[in-house]
Amino acid sequence: MKEESLPKISKDLCSRLLSDLEAAKRPVLEAVKCSLDNSFYNPKVGFLTPGKKMVRTELNVSSVQKMSRAIFLLEILLRNVETGAVNTKRELYYMAKGEVKHSPELKPLDFQDQSESDSVIDFICEMLECYREELNCYANDRGGQTYSNQLVVTETLPDGGRAVVDLGSLGTTPFQPKNRPQSLQLKAKSRIDFCLIVESEGTANTFVANGFCKRHRAILMGAQGVPSNAVRGWAKLIQDQLKVPIYFFGDLDAYTMQNIFRTLKAGSAASLIRNSDFSAPDVKFLGVLPEDIKKYDLFDYPVKESDPGEARALKKAVDALKNDPFFKDRRNKGLAEILHWLLKNKRRCEQQSYFTVNSRDPQMPEKIIVEKIKKKNYI
Repeated sequence: MKEESLPKISKDLCSRLLSDLEAAKRPVLEAVKCSLDNSFYNPKVGFLTPGKKMVRTELNVSSVQKMSRAIFLLEILLRNVETGAVNTKRELYYMAKGEVKHSPELKPLDFQDQSESDSVIDFICEMLECYREELNCYANDRGGQTYSNQLVVTETLPDGGRAVVDLGSLGTTPFQPKNRPQSLQLKAKSRIDFCLIVESEGTANTFVANGFCKRHRAILMGAQGVPSNAVRGWAKLIQDQLKVPIYFFGDLDAYTMQNIFRTLKAGSAASLIRNSDFSAPDVKFLGVLPEDIKKYDLFDYPVKESDPGEARALKKAVDALKNDPFFKDRRNKGLAEILHWLLKNKRRCEQQSYFTVNSRDPQMPEKIIVEKIKKKNYI
């Protein structure tokens, strides 16, 4: 959706609501249902897409606050679009409270905590089928810390100017892109062989400090755990603009497979309307793979089913194998088999276990990773 059309669409929406009220009809708001039961996976596009299900909210006693809050926050967001101002969700929460503070008649719309305003912003985006960035609302995150001696990034600034960053000139200081990667243009100064996305940002930093980028023509990125929209959009940009192989290196556990890797590769059910620009379908799972444990004699340990988080991850794994269209697709059979292995064996192995192979050789994890890439030992 083009940003310049949002004010018109919003005005038409509000005019329709007002006309319904004047005609003694109950106004209705509809939004795309962003949930797993409305998710479809097409391997040709490589990410989760929305079905035809909609969330329909009709004005009544129980919904009047939700609908009123949606119009209230929409006005604040459109004001930003008009003026060019940008804000985070946190700031918008306080801006809404400020409006209530200075206009007591708005008190019924006040938010008790940020989660309430966040959910309304999400509802507005799903209703307008737009990204929150199109409404000048940005998360407090940035793209994963990135290192490379071959990559040059050109950013188009809001005023039309340009900023050029040569990552090779930053040394061990990471480049951290904005969470709107569509404003960035990538160029390789020389051949880039691959991009490695490391689940742990700390481990990615260790690789850099130990000379990974000096020995390899590569892009190295720290994913910061569950990938934010910024990390996902940045990975998508690298995939589309540079056409280099992308590999993910992370823990062998149910949480990583479902919440981190699948989100990076195919997006999530919660962000169905934005997965096309915020997922990297070409990324491969490099490991830790189940067979790596025996091959490299890695340290692994049993999952504590008494731990609520671990138990929840295993339960979600069972549900994913039954209901998640990504894991049910035959082209992702290898990834589904990892979930089956995790459920059967109830063990986990962390990415840092590669450091146990030869603790006196700081380059050993790097050597294993490069060996796996060369031998195509990934899924």
